[in-house]
Amino acid sequence: MTLGKTLTLVLVTLVIGFSAGFVLRPVITPAERAAIVADPSAAAPAPAEPRGKQYFAAHLDEAHQVLAGCMDGSVRGEECFNAEMAVVEADGRARHKKFFGK
Repeated sequence: MTLGKTLTLVLVTLVIGFSAGFVLRPVITPAERAAIVADPSAAAPAPAEPRGKQYFAAHLDEAHQVLAGCMDGSVRGEECFNAEMAVVEADGRARHKKFFGK
């Protein structure tokens, strides 16, 4: 019998707590702040589409510049991966040519 009372007491406490949280949310987080959090796209412009591996394969000097930026932290994201893949593949082709003499 006491287990049933305890379970009921816990459930009622949880319902009251969640209800109070929903009611007090506008007081805890003001509406202006909630609007900023809800719509981050208005604050930051949309980033440009990252350049692909094919672009960096055709422009190896830019790929090396992007990799240098990735190492110092000024460039992040998918461009780092694409530039690194293009440089690694170009180095592999150069080593293959050098080894096989073709």
